Order: sequence, then C-alpha cells, then structure tokens
Amino acid sequence: MVLFATWDNRPVRISVKHNCLTISVGEPAEASVFSYDYAGRLWTAYLNGISYRRGLDGKILAKWHIPGQARKRQWLYPEEAAQVETQAHQTIMALYEAIQSGLVLPDAPLPPQGRLAFERAAAFDPLRSRADAEHYLRIYKPIGILPPDCYLAIVLQATEGCSFNTCTFCGFYRDRPFRIKPPEEFRSHARAVRDFLGDGLSLRRAIFLADANALALPMTRLMPLMDAVHEVYDVRALGGIYGFLDGFSGEKKSLHDYRVLADRGLSRVYVGLETGNAALLSFLRKPGKPEDAIRAVRLMKEASIAVGVIVLLGVGGQQYAEGHIQDTIEVISAMSLGNKDIVYFSELVVDEGLEYAREAFQAGLTPLSHQECVEQSKAIRDALRFDPAQGRPYISRYDIREFVY
Repeated sequence: MVLFATWDNRPVRISVKHNCLTISVGEPAEASVFSYDYAGRLWTAYLNGISYRRGLDGKILAKWHIPGQARKRQWLYPEEAAQVETQAHQTIMALYEAIQSGLVLPDAPLPPQGRLAFERAAAFDPLRSRADAEHYLRIYKPIGILPPDCYLAIVLQATEGCSFNTCTFCGFYRDRPFRIKPPEEFRSHARAVRDFLGDGLSLRRAIFLADANALALPMTRLMPLMDAVHEVYDVRALGGIYGFLDGFSGEKKSLHDYRVLADRGLSRVYVGLETGNAALLSFLRKPGKPEDAIRAVRLMKEASIAVGVIVLLGVGGQQYAEGHIQDTIEVISAMSLGNKDIVYFSELVVDEGLEYAREAFQAGLTPLSHQECVEQSKAIRDALRFDPAQGRPYISRYDIREFVY
C-alpha cells in the first residue's frame, strides 16, 4: 500500500510493503529515503546521492557513483554510522508525530501494519540500535561472505570456518578452526536467530546454511542439521535452503544424496569454481580439479537443485589469462546449466595480508586492471554455450566488497 502526503511543503511517499516500511521525503530526484524492517531496524537509506546499507551488526556501508568513474564504496566509521541512523530516526519520529497530530494528512488512513512499523522504527533509537547490534554479536560468529542473491537470507551457522581453508585468495576464515555444531547446539542457534530477527523475518527470504562449505558435511552429520532447520522455520514459505559447496567436496556426494537434500528443501548450491584452468587452481591451492566441479554440478542438476557458479576475474594475472578464459568457457559450458542457474563473475580483491598477494609477487604475475577484468568477463560470457532447451542462466557481477548481512 502506498500513501501520499505533504510535509513542510515537501512531498512524502509512505510505502507499506509486505516485508518492510519505506519512507520517501522530498522531490523524487532529491528525496531522502529510509527503509525499515518490521522489527524497527533501519535497513537502507538514501541521502544526498549516497546509498547506505545497515548490517545486523550495526555497521553501515556507503555506496555512491561519480559519473565517468567506477562505483565508490566505504564502510563508515562508528560515529558516521551513528549520524546516519540518528538522521533517519529523527525523520521518522517527526513524520509520525506529524501524522498523529494531523499536521500531515496522507491520502488514505495508515493501515495497522504501517502504524505498527512507524511505532517500532520510532522506538529504535540509537541506544536500542547499539543493544541490538550487541545482541547480534552474541548469536553469530563473523559471517565471511554470501552470494548476492542471498544477502537477505536467514544465515544459520551449522559450521564455523572452512573445512579445508587452503585457498590463497580467501582470508575469510583464517582466524578460526573448522567446527561442526552438534544438532542440539545448532537447534538452539537457529531459535536464537529466529527470536533475534523477530518480525524482521518478513524482510528475509531463504535460509543460508553457513559457514563456508557447510554442505560438504557427510550426510550422517548434515541431515540432523537440516531436520533442525525444519523444526524451527517454515522452509518452504521462506523459499528453501541455500549454501556453498566446492566442487571437490561436492563430487563426493551421490545423486541419491542430492535427491534426499532436494527433498529436504535444498534449492540452490553455490560452487566456487574460480577457474576452469587446472594449473591455476593448483596455484591457488584450491582442492580438486575442474572435472570434479563438472561432475558435481551435473549431479545437482539431475537432482533438480539449482546452481550458482562463481568465477574469479583477474586471478593469475596476465600469465594465466588466456588459459583461464578458454578453460573456464569449456568447464561452464559442460555443466548443463539452465535458466534457473546463476553464473557470477567476481573480480579478485587482493590485500597485502592474503597469501595470494605474496605468491603472485614471487611468481612475477602481472595483475589485470579493472578494465581488463571487465574484458575478461565479456570474453568468457560471450563464448559460453548453453542448451537452448534449458535456457540461459542468469549472469551477474559479484563484488565481495559490497556484502552486508
């Protein structure tokens, strides 16, 4: 439901959606926009040409675009994040008071859901926001990364860390050992997440079984955890269960295993292919071979599980570029992907703390520029081959620097 009003000679748009409340104040080209989940948490904001996204941990990522330049992004300092939240909170409080006092008259009565959303957002002051972020940190270990289409998923950490943790380009899980949660501990975690999100669950879609490679667990360890998810959540209503699984571990599961998992709600598996070039995979210390990923993906597809395949752009630099392009084309084309699948192109992000940075320097690799990575993406995408009967998968960019949970 969308309501329109005027406030201090500025147009106001109040959108009471099924999953969130969004307020827009000002002329469309210059409006300030705030969105809240139904627990009252600020979710997104748009102010003075800058987009803001608040994570459940209270951190805020700012993104903006300068014509002719690449998109800019920056994590705000705590004081800056507090300023954004304060401005949003003051705006929604003042607007709600004006509506209640009759100074602002929407063109239709505010529905009960909208009134409740206003009240909760107004009650979510800076003190409440800090307490909420502290509550989050008691429930979760740091969440490394999610695929872009799962940024609004309910993350449940069935495992902590990564089962092999050898990839030189990844530093997400270096600080913790791999651990599988016993079923009862995981069940308690799932309940704690549900209770923490509260009515903010309306904003969430799908369940992501984390951490890295959680789906690689043996079936005897994985199925009790899947059962616990179903005990706590309505998996079908939320849209299914999602998770990462590398091709090396994925190859160990049988077609029967994947069919059992599909029957328990597994909807999409994300496979970090990275490259179809075996020599480059070895250089990256990524376990397995490209053929493992092909076999695993084909089994998943046969079990009616959708797949997301992730390719790294720029990895291996100029020296590996040709082999990376040609072999990745062949591997993805052999996976039998269709219109329910996704191919993500993720530009390699290197910082000096990664093993990749040291090893690439020692090997004398010449890095690719951003524009060369864009061209590499186009070269692979344009040459991919898919069965017309199955359709083409969705192909998109994947920037790990924009991940916010």
